[in-house]
Amino acid sequence: MSTFLYRLGRFAYRRKWSVIGAWSVLLLVAAVAALGLMKPFTSSTTIPGTEAQRTLDVVETEFPADDRVTARIVFRAPTGTTLTEGDTGRTVTRTIREAADIAGVDGVVPPEAKAGTVSPDGRTGIAQLTFSTKKDGTLPAATSERVESVVAEARRAGLTAELGGDPFSKVEIKVMGPGEVVGLLIALGVLIFVFRSLRAAIIPVATALLGVAVGVMALMSLTSVVTMDSTSIILAVMLGLAVGIDYALFIASRHQIQVREGMDPEESAGLATGTAGGAVVFAGATVVIALAALSVVNIPFLTIMGLGAAATVVVSVLLAVTLLPAVLALMGRSIASSTVPALRRATERAARRSRAQARPNAGERWASLVARRRWTVLIVSLLGLGIMAVPAADLRLGLGGTDDPDSSASRAQKLVDDGFGPGYSGTLVVLVQGGKKTVGTAVEEISSTAKELPGVTSVSPVVPAKSGDAALVSVTPESGPESEATKQLLADIRDARDSVEERTDTDINVTGTTAVNIDVADKLSSALPVYCLLVMGLALALLLVVFRAIAVPLKAALGFLLSLGASLGAMVAVFQWGWLSGLLGIKDTGPVLSFLPMLLVGILFGLAMDYEVFLVSRMREEHAHGQPPVEAMVRGFGHGSKVVTAAALIMIAVFGSFVFADMQVIKGMGFALGIGVLLDAFVVRMTLVPAVMAILGAKAWWLPRFLQRALPDVDIEGERLSRELASASQVVGLPEQRTVTLRVPAGTSHVRED
Repeated sequence: MSTFLYRLGRFAYRRKWSVIGAWSVLLLVAAVAALGLMKPFTSSTTIPGTEAQRTLDVVETEFPADDRVTARIVFRAPTGTTLTEGDTGRTVTRTIREAADIAGVDGVVPPEAKAGTVSPDGRTGIAQLTFSTKKDGTLPAATSERVESVVAEARRAGLTAELGGDPFSKVEIKVMGPGEVVGLLIALGVLIFVFRSLRAAIIPVATALLGVAVGVMALMSLTSVVTMDSTSIILAVMLGLAVGIDYALFIASRHQIQVREGMDPEESAGLATGTAGGAVVFAGATVVIALAALSVVNIPFLTIMGLGAAATVVVSVLLAVTLLPAVLALMGRSIASSTVPALRRATERAARRSRAQARPNAGERWASLVARRRWTVLIVSLLGLGIMAVPAADLRLGLGGTDDPDSSASRAQKLVDDGFGPGYSGTLVVLVQGGKKTVGTAVEEISSTAKELPGVTSVSPVVPAKSGDAALVSVTPESGPESEATKQLLADIRDARDSVEERTDTDINVTGTTAVNIDVADKLSSALPVYCLLVMGLALALLLVVFRAIAVPLKAALGFLLSLGASLGAMVAVFQWGWLSGLLGIKDTGPVLSFLPMLLVGILFGLAMDYEVFLVSRMREEHAHGQPPVEAMVRGFGHGSKVVTAAALIMIAVFGSFVFADMQVIKGMGFALGIGVLLDAFVVRMTLVPAVMAILGAKAWWLPRFLQRALPDVDIEGERLSRELASASQVVGLPEQRTVTLRVPAGTSHVRED
């Protein structure tokens, strides 16, 4: 693989304008496709095969609903009054009349106590709006704006009024908001420090932005054939920026150091692509495989989310090994110069000190300290991660809303919860199917049984189907849709139905939005251990092939579990318990998003293996060159720590910037990935790994003989390539210094120093 990438890198360097032109055409095609094919995003959290989803499909057939777009206006009267008194009543009546007269509005049903749309205290009411637009269409902007204007007039009259429903719950996708821009600026600052050049630092950011643009617009065009949630786009942006910058950093930093050491720029670009590029391909492949493996759990919205993010990572890898060498060709030898005066002077001073006296760098000093205090570091790190993981035992999964807490739709929902109780929006729908003579008896029995269950506020009258073979009854719980009490009530109803089914020879099932969400969360919870085992098995197999050792893969996998547990614990403490929620701008606490742990496992696994390869591969090479185990660990860590630190800081900056997004789901994703990278990179990979390697010594590299013969040599970082180039240089009679320029730059690969 390294030889192929070496040739690819040199080809892209020589044909820079052709490569740049090809990517420009691809960007243009993606933009045209997105503009022409993109359809509105929809939220789909269903899982085929669950009871609630199967039952919901039957309900839609037996009880066909209006296929027009609907919405609601939620009114709240001032303290001491009701919706029907004095000026408040007149304002409500006028608002409803004006809304009904708007073009595009077919009708408005005012709040009525008999219909259950007026709260017990008479202060809160819900008016139902029906539009002429079909559900698969888009509400005209003029209609929605006029409705919003009418509601605003009601507010000015002293009434609290908010709009809810699908037309007013659309999520505005902010691909690059202020928070993301700040994250990119932080990443740029880290790159300037690494490259000592503003021009060189801009390259990884520019290529990452191009990769995100291509990937995101391709996903947008797919909305014409696939139901896609806006969260899929945000995840693709988040991951594309982070890995795109990191992958370009690994290759470009290698290239810059080689050119500074005197290597020909074209040769350097090829060698950097063949060595560091090999590690990039491996790292990208692990992320792609882990994300694509989400399709194994058979959850449609999660499959689309994982495949969409995986596609963006593929684009980032392709850019790193094709477009990046072409862009480096535009800079030529100027890549080696520093354009930041202060950093240039610092670099020159460091070079003079290095020539005067060989001093260990910061990475080597840290690794030496860890080696001397190996057991203390190990125990303290394990205790710290273990303590952070404790809250994960209280992990509760749910599917929260995607609305901005400050939006009118969210405020409308809060008015409903305050006026009618949280259970009003968590209704459980019981469907009874059977013969025409038995359905009525079964409905009466299940209704009376449900009334006696703890936590039930009310049971609605029976709604029979036109066929007479089915009937519905709605059960309103006291608790909210995502509470444990509502989940228990759902289980109690399903347990109580068995005896009724036997006596009446009917089929009874429970559905509704709340039941669907609970079933989705349960399915995800049960699938998470299976997915973790799948990813862990993949980790062990890949690392066994890469490092050709038993202990190193086991250590890497266990370290991944530690960082995962601590990350989940931090999520529970912040988003579920509310710790530091005010500091992070989290306005509503509750269950952790049900799909977030799976995404965290898939993405964090790929990044963890990435850092593991870049750190430990150089340790292996130092040991293979005859260094004692501890010395090999120290020297190898010193070479790899700088680039891994920079890469981790960039990841944290990009992921962390999404914590300040408006949507709760995006906040959760940004926080989970940011804290996960922080813990895995700095606690596990850069603290626990050197401590464990120092403890294991030579045993870390033990491999049974039968595996030595059976395992393939994948040459991830180009050791075979370096031997071929060194041999070729001797054949053609190149000067000796040409082979010296194959020295491995800090932290990018383990090419043999021949």
